[in-house]
Amino acid sequence: MDEILVTRSSMPSIEEYTDEIKELWDSHWLTNMGVKHKQLQKELEELTGAEHVALYCNGHLALENILEALQLPKGGEIITSPFTFASTTHAIIRCGFEPVFCDIDPVTFTIDTDKIEDLITDRTVAILPVHVYGNICDVEKIDEIAKKHGLKVIYDAAHAFAVSYKGKNSACFGDASMFSFHATKVFNTIEGGAVCYHDDSLEQRLKDLKNFGIHGPEEVAYVGGNAKMNEFCAAMGICNLRHLDEEIEKRGHVVARYKELLGGVKGLYICPEQKDVTPNHAYFPVVFDKEEFGADRDEVFAKLEENNIFARKYFYPITTAFDCYKGRFDPAETPVALDISNRVLTLPIYADLALETVDTICEIILSLAKRR
Repeated sequence: MDEILVTRSSMPSIEEYTDEIKELWDSHWLTNMGVKHKQLQKELEELTGAEHVALYCNGHLALENILEALQLPKGGEIITSPFTFASTTHAIIRCGFEPVFCDIDPVTFTIDTDKIEDLITDRTVAILPVHVYGNICDVEKIDEIAKKHGLKVIYDAAHAFAVSYKGKNSACFGDASMFSFHATKVFNTIEGGAVCYHDDSLEQRLKDLKNFGIHGPEEVAYVGGNAKMNEFCAAMGICNLRHLDEEIEKRGHVVARYKELLGGVKGLYICPEQKDVTPNHAYFPVVFDKEEFGADRDEVFAKLEENNIFARKYFYPITTAFDCYKGRFDPAETPVALDISNRVLTLPIYADLALETVDTICEIILSLAKRR
């Protein structure tokens, strides 16, 4: 079998992309908020319903910039989840805040809202929940808690692009939402990201942070950095937006086949569909119970790898178990997150993954099942 990776970047035809970038050869305007940047920004505002969209060269700098732009007291505590990509925890710490880790819900793997309030202290300045695998956090409960305690809410929505809850796009919850447009995501700009927000006062601060604080040819009013999206990435985003619905629909067929073949198998846990949520089918995680199933996550991972199929232990390890944080955080303080991270495997999923290949992947997995 040819190599099957956990994901594969979606791309328009080369003809569509080259047609989109032709005018860049005429203008020679390749960065600094050019026509493609402005067009993609406008289209994303229309798609998401967000009042403001700020584009970035990647999702991580987008997250760092919104944490800076909100002007939260440095050294303050931000309640978040350790069941996430490295970027979430790193951004909090790099921006001068202290992460406080809340355990996750065992059904959705998002932050456990029943445990948030116990972690709030007089140093708490914000909550940074993570939408996981396209599963949406309990946004209503989080909003209630935040308002009660006067806290900002910044969502790490890297997995939740185009997901909606009760008809409201994921970009519109909290004070801000960060998206990643990395090549592996449902929607990509090759590399990129965005912050969606509604507070008008953040617009200039975010511009300052991502473009050196430059206000004009002879005026630099703020100590900012460089996090701008270039025109070629914006053009890729414009092209990929045209195919977004088709992309999600095709991924949905893959998810349906996985569920058909693996759903109900003893010892395998698959996230249920969330009520009132329109999904994006970003990932397909499976949690293995060795005692019930007959093989653990690592054994399944190795067996797939033997057959040239590369699943991903994602998220593993949880961020509190990273080498760089050894001795600083205790992974055991979030037992559900720790347990899930040791047993979860995300299976290959992308728009043009053949259903026959899904069948093969499932056959290999089920070959390890306990004979009953």
